Amino acid sequence: MSRKARESGTLPRPLAVLAALALAGATALAIRMLPAGAEPAPPSGAAPVRFAPPERPAAVRQPPRSFVGFVDTARDPGFDLAAESRATGVARYALGHLVAGDDGCLVRWAGPPRPAGDPVAAGLGRLRAAGGDAFPVFGGPGGDDPAVRCTRPGGLATAYRRAVGAFGAAAAGFEIRDADPAAALRRARALHALQGERPLRVFFTLRLTPDGLEAADLAALRATRREGVRVDAVELLAEMEPRTGPQGRLRRLGSAVRAAAGQLARAYGLPGEEQVWERLALTPVLARPGDLDEPEARKLSEYAVRHGLAWLSLRGTPPKPEISRILWRTHS
Repeated sequence: MSRKARESGTLPRPLAVLAALALAGATALAIRMLPAGAEPAPPSGAAPVRFAPPERPAAVRQPPRSFVGFVDTARDPGFDLAAESRATGVARYALGHLVAGDDGCLVRWAGPPRPAGDPVAAGLGRLRAAGGDAFPVFGGPGGDDPAVRCTRPGGLATAYRRAVGAFGAAAAGFEIRDADPAAALRRARALHALQGERPLRVFFTLRLTPDGLEAADLAALRATRREGVRVDAVELLAEMEPRTGPQGRLRRLGSAVRAAAGQLARAYGLPGEEQVWERLALTPVLARPGDLDEPEARKLSEYAVRHGLAWLSLRGTPPKPEISRILWRTHS
């Protein structure tokens, strides 16, 4: 099974439908595009829309401090979560990306159209039966987070609610790529409503710059906090400098992460960055397979353990298998 899906960060144009999970041993259940209004009637000849309940009682399943695999479902819609978990030992996955559909309040997968039965969603039940888990990620490079385009009162909360409920998810990720304060406020209010209804962990994915986080992203975090939303972790997407550049790439990466930690401490209202590390996740993005070697992978893993980061992940071009294995073993 190809690992490109798990580690890729670039998506093709969004043109897809959202599929729900199937419990272990059951067949996949198809989900059509879900509007933020009344439940639609299924098209002629199609199976009725059903939502599979969470496999376990509704509770906050906290991801361990570990490696979290990223699944690019647009690039590999046949990705087998359970099989990959058995082969790699990785137990937690982020499923990207869910984006706004035609009217803004529809939620669908980014990427080309896919058949009604979704192997990724079907494998989620088997993954959970084996002790793993996965959560959906909204937004990303392949389309807009519904918060950008869904302006109907109550529509955004309904869109998120249905997507999260379809997966039986205890967590949801949001890859922030918009600088629109109105969208940030809509997202915050919708998430506050959801967290009032169910235990839901919220993760934000933000791009890391050499100076830390961008002002617009910090403003979105502050707006989210003001609305009473608990943001449990912030994942930093860090593009790795090419090996042909000046020496000290990891040192500069560490400096950028520390700058982001200080910024987040202030945004969270915490006394110092020491209280932030467990809320930070780090995801290097590789442009080439050789952008990370084995000694650097070990240093990244040691850095994550030493600082108690929430998790490590990886996107972009897959590195050599031996480098991936070093990162997969983080915190094991």
